[in-house]
Amino acid sequence: MGTAESRDGETDAISGVTAAEITESVRDLVERGTLVAGDRLPPVRTLAQRLGVNRNTVLAAYRSLVTARIATTGGRTGTTVLGPAATPDEGFTPGTALRDIASGNPQTALLPDLAAALATVHPRSVLYGESVIDADLAEWATRWIAEDQPRPFRLSVTAGAVDAVERLLAQTLVHGDRVGLEDPCFLSSIQTARLAGYTPVAIPVDEEGMTVEGVREALEAGVRAIVCTARAHNPTGVSTSPARAAELREVLAPHPHVLVIEDDHFSLLAPTPYASIIGPAHERWALVRSVSKFLGPDMRLAVTASDPVTAERLALRLSPGTMWVSHVMQQLAAAMLRDEEVHRLIAAAGARYAARNRSFVALLAARGVEAFGESGLNVWVDVREEAAVVAARLARRGWLVRPGSDFALEEESAGGRHVRVTVHDLDDAELRRLADDVAAAAGPASTEEDA
Repeated sequence: MGTAESRDGETDAISGVTAAEITESVRDLVERGTLVAGDRLPPVRTLAQRLGVNRNTVLAAYRSLVTARIATTGGRTGTTVLGPAATPDEGFTPGTALRDIASGNPQTALLPDLAAALATVHPRSVLYGESVIDADLAEWATRWIAEDQPRPFRLSVTAGAVDAVERLLAQTLVHGDRVGLEDPCFLSSIQTARLAGYTPVAIPVDEEGMTVEGVREALEAGVRAIVCTARAHNPTGVSTSPARAAELREVLAPHPHVLVIEDDHFSLLAPTPYASIIGPAHERWALVRSVSKFLGPDMRLAVTASDPVTAERLALRLSPGTMWVSHVMQQLAAAMLRDEEVHRLIAAAGARYAARNRSFVALLAARGVEAFGESGLNVWVDVREEAAVVAARLARRGWLVRPGSDFALEEESAGGRHVRVTVHDLDDAELRRLADDVAAAAGPASTEEDA
């Protein structure tokens, strides 16, 4: 396909004097089909001169378009319009003949028996206008969260953590507002921000969690909300350390009205303690804990503790007259969470995930490959070159892995040279074979020639 500049000057229709206006102009042209996949946008300097604006204004607009996956930047090729593409999502890849270690799923054998739990639940009919929270679940969850968040809070129940984060952001942000997200970032958070039209601000993650400088820069950029994974960050497996949490609380202290959402999705499975970045005087906050990793992905339920204002706004989106999480689901979750045998199984599952991750990280280290898998269902592997290239090499060896670029908010993200693998289902022989194949496929000393 030819560039837009060679197709009757379609880019001449780009207008605006602010970065937001230029971004919206390009989006409108793409949605109307005036600009199509492969069309090259004008060079920054050229468009700036035509519109009579500073080149940094155009540069900011192009960055927003790249972040929203409307365009891509390719060095000498400039900024190019992207075509429609399937959004990466968690889960198995249907129809693949490869060994799927990209799914991010928990191990079925380590999940509680739903049939046995269902036999203990005797739900009654719940009508419009009744409480949206099951009393037994509320009692257990309140005690559970109060152990880590002793401040006063109100409890809400949503259809999973993704639903909670989406609703929390929606009651705070409007289209175009900036939201601080980890980079690399959980796939659903990326999708939530893009679909709602928020502007993601990338906050780098290191081995102790969100970086202090990254959070400081995000606040200076005017974010109105920050989403942080407290433990078992997906995809890296990082958990916020107590020392880093203390530093971040100090950075956030002058910004008490920025909504801080902590997604503690791994909670009961996590081998590390919960360390909160929410300071005691912070006014807008929420702690989200879902049950999907330890009770099963089909248990679409999360409990959220938050400040009264946030809870009140969230309640408007979970009203007893319109929508709520089924009380049958809530009662089933409550029955399992009050069962000591279920908690023993959850503890065993957490130990299994941590042990298998450690084993694989050690195997890779012995082969000269760096990886991280402190917590969570996955291992984050540094493949030393473009992740997609290494993923293709591993596919030729029979493995389906998740390129780290799927999780990248910015092109310079560390995700670009990592792959994420889910290894807890593999036996010892398979772990060794995978470690051998990763070592052979990873650059720059790869022993495998590209086709």
